[in-house]
Amino acid sequence: MKVSTVLIASLITCSLFGQRPGPDQIGELARHYADATFPELIELLSLPNDAHYPEDIERNVRWCESAFARRDFVLQRIETPTVPLLLARREVAGAEKTVLVYLQVDGQPTDTSRWKTDPFRPAIRRSGGDTEGGQWLTTFLPEELRDDDRVYARSASDAKGPIGMLLAALDAVSDQGLAPNYNLKIIMDFEEELGSPRLPAAVDRHQQLLAADMLIIFDGPLHPSNRPTLKFGARGIADVTLTTYGPVAPQHSGHYGNYAPNPALALAQLLASMKDADGRVLIPGYYEGVNLDADTRQILAAVPDDEVAIRDQLQIGRVDSVGLSYQESIQYPSLNIRGMRSGWIDEEARTIIPAWARAELDLRLVLESDPNRLIRLVTEHIERQGYHVLDREPSKEERLAYPRIATLTAQVFYQSFRTDFDTEVGQWLHRALTYVHGREPVMIRMTGGSIPIAPFVVTLGIPAVTVPTVNMDNNQHSPNENLRIGNYREGVKTMIGILTEEL
Repeated sequence: MKVSTVLIASLITCSLFGQRPGPDQIGELARHYADATFPELIELLSLPNDAHYPEDIERNVRWCESAFARRDFVLQRIETPTVPLLLARREVAGAEKTVLVYLQVDGQPTDTSRWKTDPFRPAIRRSGGDTEGGQWLTTFLPEELRDDDRVYARSASDAKGPIGMLLAALDAVSDQGLAPNYNLKIIMDFEEELGSPRLPAAVDRHQQLLAADMLIIFDGPLHPSNRPTLKFGARGIADVTLTTYGPVAPQHSGHYGNYAPNPALALAQLLASMKDADGRVLIPGYYEGVNLDADTRQILAAVPDDEVAIRDQLQIGRVDSVGLSYQESIQYPSLNIRGMRSGWIDEEARTIIPAWARAELDLRLVLESDPNRLIRLVTEHIERQGYHVLDREPSKEERLAYPRIATLTAQVFYQSFRTDFDTEVGQWLHRALTYVHGREPVMIRMTGGSIPIAPFVVTLGIPAVTVPTVNMDNNQHSPNENLRIGNYREGVKTMIGILTEEL
């Protein structure tokens, strides 16, 4: 679908072709180019993109190559041992600065049994995000969609939606005879949901190719108020897998109950020893180095969070006491139990003492905390509880020699990053968003989630800022992931603002 030539002509007249349009004209351009390129977004969302399946990822790589080549970018694959990274470059004559943009293309695995629709057959639902109410639209024209309609598909928000927004914004700017006054390099990551394990080495090998003055990341949700937002940092991530052992094979709980130690109980006790009832980590030194001074607390307090609404949305009657507020809580490293397994339950329940129990933990990292040190602190804590800790399954001899035995393995994916508000990139993006939206963006010091940006910041020596665009209630990483149409259109507006803001 194309934007009408009459509309384009009127917008060109209003904005004086080749000159930056005013905020109202940018809003009109954004809406119409968002609608014009919506079928392209639907096409991208229809491609399965679980990085565990390289054949599917290859289809996504080719789609991105084609989409950016049509917009006059030079494409180059950066090969890795698994799937490539993709670099799109476009130079501007006389430009003195280069902006590197990070896009994520892969998505979380899908459990189709819990989706209302096929996650790779995008569907439009009218009346907000409630999957129990509303109406599925069988036919529609993009320009007839309401801002509160939503498209349901895996990666609609995390993070193919922002790719569609950027492509629409590039079209709008180009058709207006405009161009950024800086060079653009766009790096596309197809293994982000796996922790981008090949990214750090690739950045290190290709420093000159990726060299830039600053990095912007089009990823993540806006502040819950849905106001324009800038995020100046994100926590890093490491994970820990912890296994405790009972009998070498599951045993009848009647024969051996009260005799053979139960590994599920041992694991529960071990995990419980790591935190108090208010959610604070009890491991000595875990929060060491994190000190929030008065200036930092003022920055955090300026974020317009409605914590009553947050608790209402999560349906929780209390919050952990790591910080004095939501914003304070995510300035600290976390220790989260993301899943546990032992024996069988529900229709598979068996009266047994399990052979083992396993928990997976994720550790969210901040700049002040060394991830290897945190892993060591967790390991030492387990040892103080009387466990002999291995990095592999125990042998029979080891099982018999040690009354308490555990396996611990860990992996550090990437560190945290944080950029000051008053850096060049921060001031530039603040100007751009203020211009197009008519009000200052919400400025967030650091987000709780993790994105693989630290390799760029550390290796390339450049500051980074995230420009989120999608709705907070998008079911990111969960069944029924969705993107609000109004956010898609406003996201295009944001990106037009950035592409036309002089650097």
